[in-house]
Amino acid sequence: MPLRLLVADDHESVRKSVRTLLSTKKSWQVCGEAANGREAVEKAQQLHPDVIILDLNMPVMNGFEAALEIRRIAPSSKIVFFSVHDFAGKAERFGADAFVDKLSATQELVTTIERVTGRPRKGSTAVAGPS
Repeated sequence: MPLRLLVADDHESVRKSVRTLLSTKKSWQVCGEAANGREAVEKAQQLHPDVIILDLNMPVMNGFEAALEIRRIAPSSKIVFFSVHDFAGKAERFGADAFVDKLSATQELVTTIERVTGRPRKGSTAVAGPS
């Protein structure tokens, strides 16, 4: 069964870049996308993703608020905060399992998802990440 991922970011270009990066993993599937925090919560409830990649600075509901709600309704989903702002120290306090800086996403996003899910690498190819 594929690892199911939800990508939540208010910038379509970032969502597209993340989808491209994650598609290099044959056993992973981006099952949905969200453009704001409220939509991320709704999609988490509907789609039951294994991992949610969650931007912190989004309209309607920010990533911190969304993470707290997602943790309540989908406690088994892993949450990876994804931001250009360094909130690594706040990740755990808001229910996230990890933090990845968007500026180092190409190197760290796949590795972080593998770490939080316990699923090791299987034939990945490096692709340019979000800018």
